[in-house]
Amino acid sequence: MNVSEIILPHIKKSIELVFNTAVEKIEFQQTRKDFEGDITMVIFPLLKVIKGNPVEIGTKIGQYLVENTQEVVCFNVVSGFLNLVISDAYYLNFFNEIKDNETFGLVSASPNEKAVMVEYSSPNTNKPLHLGHVRNNLLGYAVAEIIKASGKKVYKTQIINDRGIHICKSMLAWQKFGIGQTPETAGLKGDKLVGNFYVAFDKQYKSEIKTLISEGKTEEEAKKLAPIILEAQQMLLDWEAGKPEVIELWKKMNQWVYDGFAQTYKNLGVNFDSYYYESNTYLLGKEVVQFGLEKGIFEKDPDGSVWIDLTSDGLDRKIVLRSDGTAVYMTQDIGTAIQRVKDFPDVGGMVYTVGNEQDYHFKVLFLILKKLGFEWAENLFHLSYGMVELPSGKMKSREGTVVDADDLMEEMTKTAGDIASELGKLDGYSDEEKAKLFNIIGLGALKYYILKVDPKKQILFNPEESVDFAGNTGPFIQYTYARIQSILRKADFDFVTLSPVEVLHNKEKELIKQIELYPEVIQNAAQNHSPALIANYTYDLVKEYNSFYQSVSILGEDNLDKKIFRVQLSKKVADTIKSGFTLLGIEVPERM
Repeated sequence: MNVSEIILPHIKKSIELVFNTAVEKIEFQQTRKDFEGDITMVIFPLLKVIKGNPVEIGTKIGQYLVENTQEVVCFNVVSGFLNLVISDAYYLNFFNEIKDNETFGLVSASPNEKAVMVEYSSPNTNKPLHLGHVRNNLLGYAVAEIIKASGKKVYKTQIINDRGIHICKSMLAWQKFGIGQTPETAGLKGDKLVGNFYVAFDKQYKSEIKTLISEGKTEEEAKKLAPIILEAQQMLLDWEAGKPEVIELWKKMNQWVYDGFAQTYKNLGVNFDSYYYESNTYLLGKEVVQFGLEKGIFEKDPDGSVWIDLTSDGLDRKIVLRSDGTAVYMTQDIGTAIQRVKDFPDVGGMVYTVGNEQDYHFKVLFLILKKLGFEWAENLFHLSYGMVELPSGKMKSREGTVVDADDLMEEMTKTAGDIASELGKLDGYSDEEKAKLFNIIGLGALKYYILKVDPKKQILFNPEESVDFAGNTGPFIQYTYARIQSILRKADFDFVTLSPVEVLHNKEKELIKQIELYPEVIQNAAQNHSPALIANYTYDLVKEYNSFYQSVSILGEDNLDKKIFRVQLSKKVADTIKSGFTLLGIEVPERM
């Protein structure tokens, strides 16, 4: 239990005895740095049930706590805030209880707990992963790990968009401009090769449009009549009809992309428990439409199309089946969600990591699933995130101006290497050790820069700024972790044994208070689906540690008990940094 949980019943009892009333909820917050105290109780909400001056109310509660608890040693009241000073003994006992707990803050899943399925990545198989996918993957993976750490079983999944006109464009361009080319012969990852043909298709398409316009067609007519787009549309019809040679080419080129994606995922440090493919799921949901019609949830129009009317819920009418009987994306998503619960019966909720341009789609999807009566539909969440842009502006796949994920990771590693080399702290490192370190720093910089921002916010990504070794960056936090490891290596004495320290330096106390927050931060991050809470907590912990490091002597301390305690405290800070960064998918180096 943390200190607020320990003193909460005493506060309630004091209100009952002193004011002859009962309250259910007490509001706590951290004491502001400019006031004495370790935890603050907010008095203002009590004024609804206790009439009087907030300072007097706070003073009476404070006096009761000092007289009746071991934890509260003194207090002060500022306006409507009761600042409580907690005993060193409490923090020392807490620290000694958790210092050797390697899973501090993490909760194991209960066998009866419903699982959560987290969907992320879900790319198209016509191009490599880009910077936008990087944010998607990092968010989805981190949220999955955080939810798992909060005490739930988690399945990571994705649906791969492997069918449609965009896939046919790459296939057709390969037939026209690249027959015989393979990833091996081209010396390219498969996803890059296929992406190049997608760009080649667009180049040819624009050229044909220009020609048709010069021959007197309007731009709209030219877009529809360009020979290459007509061929791509025919290829899609052939695919849907199961034409063998088209299916064979589709399988071959998709496999090139899957192999490329797998390498990118490995380099990025993300993984999945299951995969769904749109080519297998696009027919799912059609039988659900029939069920919905019978229940009166859906309605059929005179032309045979099927709709759901959500106007009474503040939305609009949404089509779920076309008049020719073909499904729309919404139908497919309904069917896929239901299929996932069939495949994983212990799933009790889902998180969809998808950009904010799909906000409305998911409002409709979740509402339809609720109306269909699925219990798990009450626990669906759209992890909506903003776009990632570069100083140069927006990215466009068709024009080949996207920032390729592989190239970005390579560039980040190179930038980290350049900066680390300039700082000149790599004496004694082999080339192999340097390469590994630069990769850890570069990827850490990339991941932290993206994850420290609230998912809903747009990001302007600046690679060089992210690799800064000072400020709220991944490398700054990694450097502090490595600094602590250096202290532990130099500690040539037994620092495992319990230290009999009884009085804390103020900086030691502040550090323990920050560590104490970690379990609560994990729960809040899981509840809010926000890795930013973990990232910024870790930064605050590092700032607190660096203040401690600057203020007190650690290995130079003469008193052995104090020296042992400070090394133990440093180790726990490092363990907590590593734990938090692991939830974010970020490695920490032992040396730096």
